[in-house]
Amino acid sequence: MSKREYLFTSESVTEGHPDKMCDQISDAVVDAIIAREAELAAEGYVTDTGSAADPEYVRCGVETFTTTGLIVVGGEVRTHAYVDIQQVVRDTVKKIGYTDARFGFDYETCGVLTAIHEQSADIAMGVDEAFEAKAGDTDPLDLIGAGDQGMMFGYACDETSAFMPMPIHLAHRLAERLTAVRKSGVLPYLRPDGKTQVTVRYVDGKPVSVEKILISTQHAEEADVATLIRPDLIEHVIKPVFETESIAYDVADSDIFINPTGRFVIGGPMGDSGLTGRKIIVDTYGGTGRHGGGAFSGKDCTKVDRSAAYAARWVAKNVVAAGLASRCEIQLAYAIGVAHPLSVLVDTFGTETVDIARIERAVAATFDLRPGAIIRDLKLRRPIYTKTAAYGHFGRDDADFTWERLDRVEALKAALGE
Repeated sequence: MSKREYLFTSESVTEGHPDKMCDQISDAVVDAIIAREAELAAEGYVTDTGSAADPEYVRCGVETFTTTGLIVVGGEVRTHAYVDIQQVVRDTVKKIGYTDARFGFDYETCGVLTAIHEQSADIAMGVDEAFEAKAGDTDPLDLIGAGDQGMMFGYACDETSAFMPMPIHLAHRLAERLTAVRKSGVLPYLRPDGKTQVTVRYVDGKPVSVEKILISTQHAEEADVATLIRPDLIEHVIKPVFETESIAYDVADSDIFINPTGRFVIGGPMGDSGLTGRKIIVDTYGGTGRHGGGAFSGKDCTKVDRSAAYAARWVAKNVVAAGLASRCEIQLAYAIGVAHPLSVLVDTFGTETVDIARIERAVAATFDLRPGAIIRDLKLRRPIYTKTAAYGHFGRDDADFTWERLDRVEALKAALGE
């Protein structure tokens, strides 16, 4: 039987990419609001109308736009806290590395405009008291309704130790390394904006080789691509990543593309506008699997665009880690103001090791996918979101990424009677 071969490519971007700047700013605002609300709650703050500060009270839907010399932050929030949005923006841009006007953007001199108002009461009433609670259900986890309608997807596979598809996993690691050598001063001529891309050859659905690598990075004007940037990136970015990941580095020199236009001096918001939620494939699985209808950044955990996508990844990763399939995709669907998901789909693409119907029953017995349960089990009412906004929301080794835990493997096996 002939084997099917194909190439699959995924990209990542650095934290200085204008779209990723916007994602990080939006999430920094969410984190600042959550953190300040928690501080007020610890202080026992109560308004004149009797409304007490509580992280559960917080709602956020924040968007950011950037272009040359300007950042605009807008959206809807609900909080007791005052947060200095302008300072949050400038601190985030400084951390990214836009600290000099010669880089095309400067955290001290850029304009910052804000247009944030209170969340719609019509939305709040469905989240604060779910359809089930209004119908008389007294289960505390049925008090929280989904913050919006829609479908969310989660994916996992056994291609890498992170249970991520190899192309996006390697693209993220290259982007992270590109930033690390810039910030550490190893390659001081690099600037914050950059993109990476990795092409992998598959045979019968399994990765067998890395075929092409592309890195485009913003740089100082005096840095020459051929004589300086190319050899430096091969030595200090590409080789270390492949050594760390224990993946054979045998890409031909002609299949490594470094700044193929020959020049990338103008970058960041000066080179292109940025917008929250415009890199959702970078945020998830690099195009492997499917993506739901909403972005993640700028949203609090009652927004199932975010929390349910995290939960779906949690389910899929545990299914693969339990040896029940080589690939797993979970689809969840919700109605605004309703706690229970409208549908749960488990798809293992024919790679399952036990009957798919048994896996579906085990998932249903092991995971509670109501928003209130997701928020509780994954501890999502914490200021943890800014760091999710660059280098992918999944496949990261960080204790705050609770959806990456393999804590339900034994429970899944037990539900299967194994």
